[in-house]
Amino acid sequence: MSTAKKVNGRVTIPDIAARKGGKPVVSLTAYTYPMARILDPHVDFLLVGDSMGVVLYGLETTHGVTLEMTIAHGASVVRGTEHACVIVDMPFGSYQESPEQAFRNAARIISETGCSGIKIEGGEEMAETVRFLIKRGIPVMGHIGLKPQSVNVAGGYRSQGRDDNGAKQIMEDARAISDAGAFAIVIEAVVEPLARAITEAIPTVTIGIGASPACDGQVLVTEDAIGMFADFTPKFVKRFAEVGEGIGQAAADYAAQVTAGTFPAPEHCYHKK
Repeated sequence: MSTAKKVNGRVTIPDIAARKGGKPVVSLTAYTYPMARILDPHVDFLLVGDSMGVVLYGLETTHGVTLEMTIAHGASVVRGTEHACVIVDMPFGSYQESPEQAFRNAARIISETGCSGIKIEGGEEMAETVRFLIKRGIPVMGHIGLKPQSVNVAGGYRSQGRDDNGAKQIMEDARAISDAGAFAIVIEAVVEPLARAITEAIPTVTIGIGASPACDGQVLVTEDAIGMFADFTPKFVKRFAEVGEGIGQAAADYAAQVTAGTFPAPEHCYHKK
């Protein structure tokens, strides 16, 4: 269980921001009340990621995730937590138009879910928006490196920072979002030396996903980490369990017992007194 400081039982944004260079910050994704209940005691924050589009809805990309979907799942996760700080992703198209648009939608997410902060993707181009939100009371987590919402521009899901120009831009993105006041920055699919250099260069807490063990914390998509998908596992994911196999076996056992007439058994039935 995490030992991060808590106020009224829940890890706060300042608690996470204060973990720079200290005990690593632990995070996983969650999209539903039952999963939040299970993960809550073990993490510092839960991320209601727009990865829900791929994980829960079977979409090809995260672009189909709507503000309404984000709010519904975010509220469910908040209801399922007592300890973890909850951060909600702002979906594609809900913040890029202008800082004012970003504020309206971020305020709605926070007021309708009860989450502690929001996450947006982008580097230098989003620094003004990050600053605008923070000045108006919206805690912001940044996201640089591989940005799934920009996958069409990037030409696919590829590791980032392999060449000098790319590495320089990612470093500049990190500095810009840090200077704008983000309390933490997710660094995704960035080559290890660069992620390490960013972590050392900025005062903001860094959260790695396919980045570096030198980051100030780590996050994974829970369903990847517990083996819910047998067909694909990203390079940076370690599978800590094979829950998918267990569910499949349970369904097979259930089907066999129903077919054989051994379930329901007498002990599963109601009887007259």
